[in-house]
Parts: sequence; C-alpha cells; structure tokens
Amino acid sequence: METQNQFYGPTPQRALPNATAVLVLGIISILGCSCYGILGLICGIIALILANKDLQLYNADPGAYTPGSYSNLKGGRICAIIGLIISMIYIVIIVIMIATIGFEALRHPQSFMTH
Repeated sequence: METQNQFYGPTPQRALPNATAVLVLGIISILGCSCYGILGLICGIIALILANKDLQLYNADPGAYTPGSYSNLKGGRICAIIGLIISMIYIVIIVIMIATIGFEALRHPQSFMTH
C-alpha cells in the first residue's frame, strides 16, 4: 500500500527505523535472563524505549511503513516485555536468596549442602 504525496505522487512504504533492533534486543532480553537478570533487564528497557519511539512514528502515519516492519516491532516489544518480567523475577529471587542464606552459599553451594 502506498501513500499519496501531494506534489510527487505515490511514495513507497519504508521499514520502521528501529524495528529490527527492537526485535533483536527483545530476543536478547529473554536470553539475557540467565546472566543474573542484568543483561535481560538492560536490553529489555532499551528495546521498549526504541519500540515506543517507532510506535509513535507508526501511529502518526501508518500507511508510510511496511506491515512486516510493524510485525517485527510488535514481536520485539512482546519479547522485551517477557524478558523484563523474567529478569525482574530472577533478580528478586537472587536478592531473596542473598538475604536468607548469604553470599557464601551462592559462591560454594556444594559446601552449603553438605553441612
């Protein structure tokens, strides 16, 4: 679908500028949950910020952007939200573990289990 330009005729659709980056960061945020939640949290936040900027662009002129890039944006945003939730849960679990059993049990779990 092409949009009509008043002076130059139809303009071709283009991809949203950050759609691929949002998708990649959203996937990394899910995978980064295993890095004590920090990498997932950082990538998820960045992905959501970029997604919100692109959503504003898309909502201003939906006909100017390709449906594929909008799908990538939605998928990346969903992945980023999932990655953020899992990362926050993981960080809360680690904080609870440190508060209840301390750092030593996290460093040497085998010696903690034998005592």
